[in-house]
Amino acid sequence: MSIDTSYAQHGASRTTADGASAAAPADGSTLDKQAFLELLVTQLRYQDPTSPMDTSQLMAQTTQLTTMERLVELSDTQRESFALQMRSSAAALVGQEVRWEDEDGTSHTGVVTGVSYASAVPTVRVGDVDLRLDAIAAVTTPGTTPTPTTPPPAGTDTPAPATPAA
Repeated sequence: MSIDTSYAQHGASRTTADGASAAAPADGSTLDKQAFLELLVTQLRYQDPTSPMDTSQLMAQTTQLTTMERLVELSDTQRESFALQMRSSAAALVGQEVRWEDEDGTSHTGVVTGVSYASAVPTVRVGDVDLRLDAIAAVTTPGTTPTPTTPPPAGTDTPAPATPAA
């Protein structure tokens, strides 16, 4: 037996079996936990007494509800974890030298002096510029510049690393 949702309206509100009005999802395309429970209760209330709902179907539906609840919880936890990681990453940049490119493609460098968590993506302060965390192209320790490594000239022997005596 499947859940009959034909009575559910796609407008701003719907009326439950007992006459109470309940808010519908904003876009009308998804069922939230409350809507699922209302549908299940309505289905149980109006089931045919000569052909009651099979208990295995009821268990399957409650299992679906539990699974949906856990997936929502997991999604929320992952979202919070990602936000915390971005905040930690931004805070770790204070005092570090960063490189970024502006809209013209010009590369700039500067030392991060502060962090703001006012928006969904943290911003770091470099001089008088506020940069989104995802705009940073490179991070280095101030005062150090990466030295390019050059291979030894062709034809020269490179000494093998010494092995300690046993």
